[in-house]
Amino acid sequence: MTVVFKSLAGALALALGLMLPGVASAAPDKVAIFGIELNDPAVVGGRKARPDEVRRLGLVTEELRKALTATLEPVDVAPQATEITKQAPLFKCEGCAATIAKALGADLAVTGYVDKGSNQIFNLNVAISDAATGKVLRAGQAVIRADTDDTWAHAMRWIVKNRLLAEPLPNRS
Repeated sequence: MTVVFKSLAGALALALGLMLPGVASAAPDKVAIFGIELNDPAVVGGRKARPDEVRRLGLVTEELRKALTATLEPVDVAPQATEITKQAPLFKCEGCAATIAKALGADLAVTGYVDKGSNQIFNLNVAISDAATGKVLRAGQAVIRADTDDTWAHAMRWIVKNRLLAEPLPNRS
């Protein structure tokens, strides 16, 4: 299990906590995890996602949420639902996700989108940004070569394991 700390002091507190009973460990960073969005560049002006695409977007969002909540503390994004809808798509809003995350009291913002290349080829992109600065701390991409629930979920798990949480986040340990 990877542990992410807000500071070196947090890492030291955990180390002391393991050695000395009664010493509290640092709380994990708070994270705003936004829903994965669809980008279909073949459609001018965009379009709404089909029901099967909406279901798969929800599936990969849930995979992302499950994987990140093992090391980060999620915040509820519902209080900013109006702003999220107004700014959508978040992958094109040039830092608005970090601003929304900060308003929610989060330290980090996680956004992602699926680029539809064809009916069978998709690119899944996910980024973790610092809510205070908007700076991308870690990002990953995976190509999905089949339009199934398993391939989409596998791609998200791979990104989280091999790109997002492969090492502690910069300036967080």
